[in-house]
Amino acid sequence: MLLAALGGTFAATFPVTILTIAIGPIAREFGARETSVAWVLSAPLLLSAVALPMLGKLGDLHGHRRVFLIGFGLATVAAVATAFAWNVASLITLRTLAAVVGGATAPTAMALILSVHLPEERVRAMGWWSMTGAASPAFGLVAGGPLIDLLGWRTVFLVQAVLSAAALALAYVVLRETPRREARFDVAGTIALGVGVSGLMFVLGRIREVAWRDPSIWGAGLVGVAGLLFFVAIERRAVAPLLPLEFFKNANFSASIASNAFNAAAYMGAFAVAPLLFLEVFGFSVTATAGLLLIRTSSLTIGSPMGGRLGTWWGERAAALTGCAVMTLGLLVLCVGALEVSVGIVAVGLVLQGLGHGFAQPPLTSAAVGAVPDADLGIAAATNRLTGQVGVAFGITALTMVYGGTHAPRAFGRAFLLGAALSVVSFVIALAMRRPAAPVRG
Repeated sequence: MLLAALGGTFAATFPVTILTIAIGPIAREFGARETSVAWVLSAPLLLSAVALPMLGKLGDLHGHRRVFLIGFGLATVAAVATAFAWNVASLITLRTLAAVVGGATAPTAMALILSVHLPEERVRAMGWWSMTGAASPAFGLVAGGPLIDLLGWRTVFLVQAVLSAAALALAYVVLRETPRREARFDVAGTIALGVGVSGLMFVLGRIREVAWRDPSIWGAGLVGVAGLLFFVAIERRAVAPLLPLEFFKNANFSASIASNAFNAAAYMGAFAVAPLLFLEVFGFSVTATAGLLLIRTSSLTIGSPMGGRLGTWWGERAAALTGCAVMTLGLLVLCVGALEVSVGIVAVGLVLQGLGHGFAQPPLTSAAVGAVPDADLGIAAATNRLTGQVGVAFGITALTMVYGGTHAPRAFGRAFLLGAALSVVSFVIALAMRRPAAPVRG
């Protein structure tokens, strides 16, 4: 069952890193600007984040297996259609549709995995979950260049469709349904949260392109804040709320998802800036840069199951704090490596950053979903992933703006230092998590 759920997650997420490589070829084929084609990455991130709470809640109400299979099946069809996109607009639309319905694999797969594991086993299962999340983009990074060079970018989506079909067949046979609940779906709360998240995600994506004084930034920001305020007001009165607000009174839930957001911001912000360091300061080729970045992805892949094991031995709080501390150290080493223009020091920083993120993610995720009743695993998993995606968008925006495109070692040093500060915030928030009465060993 674990393999079936993780197989769906792998198939749904591996094209992301390949698409970063394919933006140039796609722009040349369609005669479009690369900035326009870049929406093939930004739009799915924005709208899939908006859809996550709805998909997680639908699983809680109607069964996670059903939502997983329907969403994953539609995503497989959309992947095939994307391979035949006829212009940039159709490519962005079809890719976004695939990402939104494929988003069902995230909260529902996590809920399915957790539903068959005892509470003391869940942090270890989340270690394998995090490892899959790291290995999937790594596969895309390794396979992307040769695949696009030999067969073209459209092949990426055909490969995704084949992998998705195989994973879907396994999931249909193996996955067991979770209990259904008789409750009305919170439409008003879903709309309000969607408006709020959309506004904030638009700001985080748009502010990198225009000045902060731009009216679109302020307008979207006000819409986002208003949407979130309406969401809180609606949830307080709802008989069957989308996200029960009392969850946030539990420190293991609120502190875990907040720490996860800042941890993701630190990791992905540096993830976006590091390639520019290799290309612009060290003068490496794209192929060499991709190979060096695999150092961090590989250490994350190794560190994730280790983080699950640490959470089992030490408890989720101690394991999360260890991960945040190692992440902070890694970002400080990256800062020194950028200032000293040293590939060796930067490589050490990449290893530490990957290990830190791998150590922290399983216990943070396990603590968040373990703080709610099993009947609400889907919405808890979706909320955790949603805050993580908001953190990713914030981190990429913040570190790239501090870097500023000056191609100077000092600019990269400042960006990595900001990442270290965000990681420190993640550590401080994680301190609020409850200590276990007695860590489980074995």
